[in-house]
Amino acid sequence: MRRGGWAAGTPAPQSPSTARTCVMNFSEHEHFPPRRKTRPVKVGRLTVGGDAPIVVQSMTKTDTRDVDRTVEQIHEMEAAGCEVVRLAVPDIETAHALAEIRKRCPDSILVSDIHFQYKFALIALDAGIDKLRINPGNIGDAEKVRTVVRRAQEQRVPIRIGVNAGSLERRLLEKYGYPTPEAMVESAQYHIQILEDLGFTDTIVSLKASNVKMAVAAYRLLANQVDYPFHLGITEAGTQFSGTVKSCVGIGMLLAEGIGDTIRVSLATHPVEEVRVAYELLKALELRGRGPVVVACPTCGRLEVNLFKIAGDIEQATKHIKMPLTLAVMGCAVNGPGEAREADLGVAAGRGNGMIYREGKAIRRVKEEEIVPALLEEIERYVADKTAGVATEPAEPPHEAGSPLVVIQ
Repeated sequence: MRRGGWAAGTPAPQSPSTARTCVMNFSEHEHFPPRRKTRPVKVGRLTVGGDAPIVVQSMTKTDTRDVDRTVEQIHEMEAAGCEVVRLAVPDIETAHALAEIRKRCPDSILVSDIHFQYKFALIALDAGIDKLRINPGNIGDAEKVRTVVRRAQEQRVPIRIGVNAGSLERRLLEKYGYPTPEAMVESAQYHIQILEDLGFTDTIVSLKASNVKMAVAAYRLLANQVDYPFHLGITEAGTQFSGTVKSCVGIGMLLAEGIGDTIRVSLATHPVEEVRVAYELLKALELRGRGPVVVACPTCGRLEVNLFKIAGDIEQATKHIKMPLTLAVMGCAVNGPGEAREADLGVAAGRGNGMIYREGKAIRRVKEEEIVPALLEEIERYVADKTAGVATEPAEPPHEAGSPLVVIQ
């Protein structure tokens, strides 16, 4: 069966029971365990947990007091597909900047990240924030916690409890000797209990560590104890390259087990790159669809075209496309024609030429230097046709007289 994305305008699947055939045609995600049942929590206009799609979020890297730059970065992140944007709130000036940011980003879903200072949480709520990231046991005495929780309840603003292996409570470090999955879960349960005692259950939980095994073990352990939705992440994962690997291993393991409702990939780089990695991860697991999946051969001694450049140019030139689709950029006769036919659009190249395929049909033979513009032209035509809901036959015949296909099986 031909691989391909969801039809234009079709939302990402809400659960395995409603999932359409997606990139690899594994209907209803039959190769994964069922998704963990969690209570749905509203965050702005979105739902986290329940049967809702996995939500992609990231965090601004600007000084939140610099409203102009922060608003600019929020828009950059959202253009890349970021659905929830978190803002650091380290001081009173930053807290007061939230109102202006909210005013200039009225449709954005914003989270304030607050530690220790309950007053900052109240200011954030006054500004119209959509979610609080606080650990209730760290923001003051019982009355201060009660004040924040009551306000959050009144405004229907959820709270994320964010446990981090690098900042566990002293009592837990003394009890366990060092950060452990059990210590992280005990910390989470402590903060959860504070909220539950106040009748608050619009809660999301994260258990982050820079150690992949520790984070995965902690999430697995708590998953058997509560039904709150989980925010997944590997914190302080590292630079763009190494952090991407660590994040995809840790987050991917959990998602493949059905654990996780929203994700943030933490990288020491621009947040747009975090969002891109998050979507590539979700696409690889067939959990969300946004933009193209580029299938490209790793190349070998059989290669007869400059595939590195062709594949890179195609990936770069299609970053603006939001519709899910599969593109194959292949460079030899062994797997090339088959992969190109299985994709929505593809090219099988060899001996300085390439055959372009659309939905399994060979439609154009072009020279190597024409592959990129020709394939991009066909991609734009395909997207336009699918968006308009029209099925069109290729304008050009598969073969020209006297011009045999140069890539053979």
